Amino acid sequence: MIEFPDPNQADDDGLLAQGGELTPEFLLSAYSQGIFPWFCEGEPILWYSPNPRMVLKPENFKLRKSLQQTIKRGIFELRIDTAFREVISNCSTVKRRHEELTWITNDMIEAYVKLHELGFAHSFETWFEGELVGGLYGLSLGNCFFGESMFFTKTDASKFAFFHLVQFALKNNFAFIDAQQPTDHLASLGAKPIPRKDFLEMIDKALLHKTLQGKWTDFDNKAFYPGID
Repeated sequence: MIEFPDPNQADDDGLLAQGGELTPEFLLSAYSQGIFPWFCEGEPILWYSPNPRMVLKPENFKLRKSLQQTIKRGIFELRIDTAFREVISNCSTVKRRHEELTWITNDMIEAYVKLHELGFAHSFETWFEGELVGGLYGLSLGNCFFGESMFFTKTDASKFAFFHLVQFALKNNFAFIDAQQPTDHLASLGAKPIPRKDFLEMIDKALLHKTLQGKWTDFDNKAFYPGID
């Protein structure tokens, strides 16, 4: 494992180090130490561990009424790990409010596609009439999931994918979903900011569990809908 500087040495913004590589070894080492890459095209590779850290415990997920109605209508289809490259590519190109530049560079895309091929990175995908209209991606180590980014081109499509990620986490006894940076949207879904020190301790405990490595396509998306009849 590649040793990074102690994340507790970073300021609250989280910038900890620069340089290195986007190889699987670097990335898996970073995430296992509570660190992730975040930089724009033309910048050196920058590694972050912010304080506080936004975290969702799956059991604390808040299902909003509008999303519940969307799920009941059955207009979307969930697929997992069938279009990873398409999901991350859409995350890099679909514009978000208040964002002018994407941090998902071509090098980042290729790095995470490699992690997907190795069975560590995963995509939750929302399909509508045979078209990919939303989704999210991230990677999993131990019994936790590190969320990276999401996109949507149809209302509630990314939330639908996130809902299914939470159900997968519940079904497979995941301790938490890392959402990295605090936002009002994540807070509305039940995520909470926690001190970096506590987050690092949570990772240490999560890594004691076996990583669910490989493609997650076998998940039965109809088997676990608590509170939805």
